[in-house]
Amino acid sequence: MSDDDQREQLRTTFREDAELYHRARPTYPDELFDDLRRNAGIGQGCRVLEIGCGTGQLTVPLAERGCEIVAIDLGATTVEIAQRNLRQYPAVEVQLAAFEDWNLPDSPFDVVVSATAFHWLDPSIRVVKSADALHSGGVLAVISTHHIAGGDKEFFTDVQTCYRTWYGPSKTFSLPSADEIGHDTEEFDQSEKFQQAKVYRYEWEQAYSAVSYGELLLTYSDHRSLPLESRQGLIKCVSELINSKYNGSIRKRYMTQLLMLSRR
Repeated sequence: MSDDDQREQLRTTFREDAELYHRARPTYPDELFDDLRRNAGIGQGCRVLEIGCGTGQLTVPLAERGCEIVAIDLGATTVEIAQRNLRQYPAVEVQLAAFEDWNLPDSPFDVVVSATAFHWLDPSIRVVKSADALHSGGVLAVISTHHIAGGDKEFFTDVQTCYRTWYGPSKTFSLPSADEIGHDTEEFDQSEKFQQAKVYRYEWEQAYSAVSYGELLLTYSDHRSLPLESRQGLIKCVSELINSKYNGSIRKRYMTQLLMLSRR
């Protein structure tokens, strides 16, 4: 399978249960929106293109801040949920489209933003087309969420037994520290379309019950791609561990990264 085919196969897993994705996936820290306001002009009247809006987890807080948004996503179900979540905001339009095939409007945007979706786009298109969607001085904001060491560290050691059982005896999932995660700016640095990226990082934690953590795991593309028996066995094993040893609740640590780049 080619890299393009594998990327397409994995990114389509998010369409399989959009309601679960909306319910289980973590949102974004308030500090991120503060930095978008200060450095990208996010606020009343700002024209925003959001690539890969999903169910609207980022779109709603942008709309609450007065942005005029065109949000696109390639999943019919996710678009339906996003439209439902954003129906009270007349300045927001949610469209069913893949960014690679979408026709850019005549009027450029102030900000192009993509949250946990940019890496799924075609690498030969995403940077250049994002730049073409912006006016000179406009900002591309790329947001990624990373699982990092912290929270209930002992749980993430114990849970390796579940992964070795249901993924394979050699499979180990380890969580890096925030410092071990690179800034991922190489493709932007090589482009003549943007100035040097500004990088912002936010570390935070979220509590999960056995049920909500199991639902979270089912939103990960690599977990969803497991055979049904292995997937169900893994979730059951993880849930039983949380309930039996951690009183039904664990804490998970995240690092959200924001890259902001100005259009030359």
